[in-house]
Amino acid sequence: AAQLINMYGITETTVHVTYRPITEADTQNPTSPIGEAIPDLSWYVLDADFNPVAQGCSGELHIGHAGLARGYHNRAALTAERFVPDPFSSDGGRLYRTGDLARYRAAGVIEYAGRIDHQVKIRGFRIELGEIEARLQAHPTVREVMVLAVDGQLAAYLVPAQPDQDQQSLRETLKTELRAHLPDYMVPTHFIVLDKMPLTA
Repeated sequence: AAQLINMYGITETTVHVTYRPITEADTQNPTSPIGEAIPDLSWYVLDADFNPVAQGCSGELHIGHAGLARGYHNRAALTAERFVPDPFSSDGGRLYRTGDLARYRAAGVIEYAGRIDHQVKIRGFRIELGEIEARLQAHPTVREVMVLAVDGQLAAYLVPAQPDQDQQSLRETLKTELRAHLPDYMVPTHFIVLDKMPLTA
């Protein structure tokens, strides 16, 4: 039988980095498990100080060992920013900072959690807005959603799947859902229910 494989990769690491045979359970998960590192590659999920994050916590994905590009042609500053010394290497190795957020799951598997440039900082906590959006979007009561940082608070703008749904009940349902899967500081303070999502011209 055919097997669907999810592979994560980027040009700077000469394409593929991780692989995972997709299971039926994976298709029900709002986040994307990207599997385990391909042999001859190493990967780390690190915080802003290059410390490994705990299981379940988000950090920036770094790639090392075979396959790393030398850098960007005629862009020395960008090369120095993205290709950094490997603090876990004793032979002068380098790591590539992907700009992608990831988290460890059980058994060494990692999952993609969004881009760092979609990250905000509120009350000292770094928050990936896309992670909150993915969790809300996966709920059957939500058709569309966008989470923003507004005046130091998180606000979720959403279009319900059923237009006549009780708004207060919807807010409480979604808060309960988020609190079951995310830390309290990632639960929006405000849930604004819209008829449709406004679009810019």
